[in-house]
Amino acid sequence: MQQEEYDLIVVGAGHAGCEAAAAAAGLGSRVLLVTMNLNTIAQMSCNPAMGGVAKGQIVREIDALGGQSGRITDATMLQFRMLNRSKGPAMWSPRAQSDRMRFAEEWRLTLESLPLVDFWQEAVTGLLIENAACVGVRTALGVEFRGRTVVLTNGTFLNGLMHIGEKNFGGGRAAERGSQGLTEQLVGLGFEAGRMKTGTPPRVDGRTLDYSKMEVQAGDENPGRFSYLDTPPLTRQRPCYITYTNARVHEILREGFEKSPMFQGRIKGLGPRYCPSVEDKINRFADKDRHQIFVEPEGWHTVECYVNGFSSSLPEDVQYRALREIAGFERAKMFRPGYAIEYDFFPPTQLTNTLETKLVRNLWLAGQINGTTGYEEAACQGLMAGINAHQRVSGRPAFTLRRDEAYIGVLIDDLINKGTDEPYRMFTSRAEHRILLRQDNADSRLTPLGHALGLASDERLARVRQKEQDTAEALEVLSRFGVEPAAINEFLAENNSAEISEKTRALNLLRRPGIELPALAAALPALAEALAGFSPEAQEQAVIQTKYETYLLKEQQQAERMRELENFRIEGRLSYAAMPALSHEAREKLLKIQPETLGQASRISGVSPADVSVLMVYLNR
Repeated sequence: MQQEEYDLIVVGAGHAGCEAAAAAAGLGSRVLLVTMNLNTIAQMSCNPAMGGVAKGQIVREIDALGGQSGRITDATMLQFRMLNRSKGPAMWSPRAQSDRMRFAEEWRLTLESLPLVDFWQEAVTGLLIENAACVGVRTALGVEFRGRTVVLTNGTFLNGLMHIGEKNFGGGRAAERGSQGLTEQLVGLGFEAGRMKTGTPPRVDGRTLDYSKMEVQAGDENPGRFSYLDTPPLTRQRPCYITYTNARVHEILREGFEKSPMFQGRIKGLGPRYCPSVEDKINRFADKDRHQIFVEPEGWHTVECYVNGFSSSLPEDVQYRALREIAGFERAKMFRPGYAIEYDFFPPTQLTNTLETKLVRNLWLAGQINGTTGYEEAACQGLMAGINAHQRVSGRPAFTLRRDEAYIGVLIDDLINKGTDEPYRMFTSRAEHRILLRQDNADSRLTPLGHALGLASDERLARVRQKEQDTAEALEVLSRFGVEPAAINEFLAENNSAEISEKTRALNLLRRPGIELPALAAALPALAEALAGFSPEAQEQAVIQTKYETYLLKEQQQAERMRELENFRIEGRLSYAAMPALSHEAREKLLKIQPETLGQASRISGVSPADVSVLMVYLNR
C-alpha cells in the first residue's frame, strides 16, 4: 500500500517493537510498525517503572548502544533511586518511577519523528512465507505488506486469555482484544509453542488512600539518570509509599480460593516465579503474617495508583474487600481489578543468537513471545532484533554480544541455549561476569560498538572518550598524591583503619575497606583541590577501578579463557547422533540447538565438561 516493500516490518508496538523500529530506522532501514492500537504504543501494561536490579543495567546498556528507553525514561520519570548502594558497585541498579501516560506519549512522538517509520493500525493474522523465508505480513482485513525482514513482538496478545475469578475472556491486555492466527501458522510450519501466564494488580484512586498510615519511600536526594546523554535533570520527585497486608487480608483472600482460576486449574500456563500473585504468596508462605505492598503513583497529573505486590486473579469483590483491610486503604476505591492473563510463547531454543528463527529465514522474535517478562528484557531484545534485521538487509555482519560484554548478551545466551519454561527475568546472579557488567560502565563497554554500527552518535562516543580520559587522569592524581602520617592518622583512627608510619600514596589508602574518596578528600584539602576539576562520574570510576582492581583482573582473565572456546567454530550441522562418546542427553540437546561455537555448546543445559572435551577432540580432527 504505502510502500512497495519495506526493509523491516515490526509487528507489535510494545517496548520490544518500539526499540526494534527505532533502531532499524535510525540505521537507515525503511520500517513499517503494525499495531492493533496506535493509542497504546509503548504502554506500561504493568507497573509504571523502569529499571531495578539487573534491569537497570539493561536499560543503561540499551542507551549506550544508541537505543531510546533510557532517554525516554529520563524525560518522563517521577522518581529515581539507585538500589543496592550499600553493596558493591556490581549490584548498584538504577530504578525510576515513570509517568505512564507521558512515557507512552514520548515513545510515540519519538517514533513519529523518524521519517523512515510508517504506521499501520490493524491486527496481523498471518505471515507471508516463500521458500522458507518470511517476506511480509497479512492483516485481518486481508491487506498484505511486503517486507525483506519481519520482527514479531506480540507480547501477551497471542491467543491471550484473561482471568478474573471464574470469569475468563479473550484479550491481550485490559480492554484490548487478543491476536489469533499467528500461533497456528507458526505451529503449522514446525515451530513449538507453549503457554505462559502473568498478572497485574488492581489500580486504585489515590484520593481515597490515607498515606499517613503508610511509610514514605522517597527518591534519592541527588537523583541520577539512565541516559549517558545530557537529559534534563529531575528537579522534583513524587514519593511512593509502603504498607502491608495482615491476617484479615489473608483470611478474605483465602475465602476466594475456591473461585481462583490458578488454584482450580483453569490456568495452565506457568507464571513468573519471582513476581507471584498475592494469593500465591499467602498460600506458599503461610507462615508469614504480612507481605509488603508498594503504592506507586501512575503519573504527575493522575490520581491512579498501582498496588505493587497485590497482583491477583481472584474475583473482583474478593480483591476489593481484601484491599480495604490494608492500612491506608480503608476507604479505597478501585479503578479496575487485577487479572491474570495466559498467552502463547515460542521456546527461544528455536532461535539463533541474533533472535532470528532457525526454521524461517528473515523472521525474528523479540520480547515476551520468547518467554521473558519485563519491559527491560523486551526492549533489549527488540533493539538487537531491529539491529540484526537492518544488518541482514544491508548485507552487513550480524551483531551479537557476548556474556562478558553485556547483560543483554547473558539474556540472549540464556534464552537460546537453556530455554525457559517460566517467564524469564534477569538477575545480577545470572551473570558470571557481573563485576565487569556494571551499570556505571555500560557506555565504555558498548558505545564504541553502537557507534561502529552507526546507531550511537559521535556525541555519545566523544563523551565516553572524555570520561575515560578524565578517569585515567584522576587515577594519576591519586597515584602521585603523597600523604604524610601526621596529616591522615587521626582520620584513619576515626575510621577504624590502621595508622601509617611513613608517607604513602592516596591510592593506597583508597584501596582500604571503609575508606571512601569523599571522606578522604575532606580530610585532605589539598587532595580535594587536586581532584576539583574532575566530574563526580570520573572520580567514581577511579574509585571502582582502584578498589576492585584484583577482582576486575580475575574476571577479565576468566572471560578471555571462555573466549578461547568461542573461537572453536562449529560449521554446518554435525552428526551428533553418530558420536557415541557423547552422553545421550548431550546428543539430544546438541541436535536440537545446533550451537555455532564450542563455547555456546558448553553452556547448553545437559552438556557436561566431558561432552565438551569430546567435541573439542572432534573439531580438532
